[in-house]
Amino acid sequence: MKYYIIAGEASGDLHGSNLLKGLNLVDPNPEFRYWGGDLMKAQGGELVKHYKETAIMGFVEVLMNLGKIKRFFKECKQDIQEYNPDVLILVDYPGFNLRMAEFAKSIGLKTFYYISPKIWAWKESRIKKIKAFVDKMFVIFPFEVDYFKKHNYPVDYAGNPLLDAVQVKIDSKETQEDFIAKNNLEIKPIVGIIAGSRKQEIDRNLGIMLEIIPDYKDYQFVIAAAPSIEPSYYDKFIEGHNVKVVFNQTYDVFKHAQAALVTSGTATLEAALFNLPQVVCYRAANISYFIAKQFVKLSYISLVNLIMDREVVKELIQFDMNPKLVKTELDKIIFEGEFRQKMLNDYKELRNLLGGTGASERVAKLIFDYLQK
Repeated sequence: MKYYIIAGEASGDLHGSNLLKGLNLVDPNPEFRYWGGDLMKAQGGELVKHYKETAIMGFVEVLMNLGKIKRFFKECKQDIQEYNPDVLILVDYPGFNLRMAEFAKSIGLKTFYYISPKIWAWKESRIKKIKAFVDKMFVIFPFEVDYFKKHNYPVDYAGNPLLDAVQVKIDSKETQEDFIAKNNLEIKPIVGIIAGSRKQEIDRNLGIMLEIIPDYKDYQFVIAAAPSIEPSYYDKFIEGHNVKVVFNQTYDVFKHAQAALVTSGTATLEAALFNLPQVVCYRAANISYFIAKQFVKLSYISLVNLIMDREVVKELIQFDMNPKLVKTELDKIIFEGEFRQKMLNDYKELRNLLGGTGASERVAKLIFDYLQK
């Protein structure tokens, strides 16, 4: 089968790579062409455009890049037609991908969607486009099955692929001593900082996170740099701070840290699957935040709390995301044993809800079987 896949950001690259890995197992002769990143590229096929170019987030940022986005649409449509795949597989990234689904429908191309747009959070009207243009939807959260059922749109749930990716690192033999030696760190407990995968997120969150470092003399802070960001970008933030930056080692930080400050997104769920106590910290542009407040219907922003439908991890959002409150919440997960253990117990329940490993291969088999029919 010939597969054309579109993943427009770092989390999509991760999920896309796991999907490619699964398709390599179930399809005896797969051919891949995709928009994605280095993880997908490692699974074979041809990378057309890297998500470093396409990851544009926020209302203001999108408006400022309308010309570039329009050019991406044109390039992608032309490339799909020239490649003539058996199926178009869209991975999250709804602003772009739902437009591409409509285009695919117009040329009679079968379209599957892997990792649903979060229409249960906002823009519920997108269900109309999904029903009109997407032939099959594969979701990664159990609550999404019931959500789409209410809209008379059946979906497939085969588990969450993050469990596969996380388990590989958990099972690896690298010790904390190895990690410390490799990165020339101190022999102290580690507090991880995951400040986002986009420059806009890093700009608004990292500086605040770093302000609390002097209060933790017995700990060392380690920034897990985003793979899409050039190393030099972090220099202006870390100057004058006792902090280390490591690259392409986010899961290593999750595995070896004692606690973490994490921006909202996939990273919050990843940290939980590593049993890493965390504080969720998130600031957006004020205009983007106030616009989002008018449309987002959720009580929580972190995947951990959304899946559990209650507060498991503390969310410090916008104006609550300040050095004083960050320190207060970090103290709780480091020094308050009962509080910390409660979070770890909740993580165990979360993992049970998501099911076991093997999701990537299961969804790949569903995709291949549907194509065979």
